[in-house]
Amino acid sequence: MHIIVDGYNLIRQSDTLRGYERISLDAGRQALLRSLAGYRKLRGHRITVVFDGWVGGSPREERDRAGGLDIIYSRLGEKADEVIKRLLQSGSEEIMVVTSDREIVNFAARRGKTAIASVAFASLLDGIAAGPVSHGPPETEEEDDEDRRAAAKKKGPARRLSKQKRAALARIKKL
Repeated sequence: MHIIVDGYNLIRQSDTLRGYERISLDAGRQALLRSLAGYRKLRGHRITVVFDGWVGGSPREERDRAGGLDIIYSRLGEKADEVIKRLLQSGSEEIMVVTSDREIVNFAARRGKTAIASVAFASLLDGIAAGPVSHGPPETEEEDDEDRRAAAKKKGPARRLSKQKRAALARIKKL
């Protein structure tokens, strides 16, 4: 899976990363890149991070690679949204976009790609940074039996999601 991240959008939607951005814009970017590099090591997904360079950037699009991540800075006068759309159009692989920008979410959906909100992905990154939580086995066999019976109880008519929504959920579960 290829994950395309709207860099500044994710920084500004994450409580943790926003704290670094208050120090400096570069500190926010570096914190995001460290977090994503750790995630990439655990999950093995290909990750591309796109940052806006449209106000103070270079006249040409700049590309970099750090910590196994592909990093793209849009050129002067071009927003990261345009770069992300271009990547979505050219990508034939399974792509997940991390953004809270409604326009990009709709654009991705029209191309059969999946989008996840920056807030949700930030929570996922924070959860990975905190480490796994073990709840342990049930206290007694009675509790275990109750859990099995509750899971087996079915009420009401089955409501199946559309094929497109089921495919999107399957992609999100891979995160």
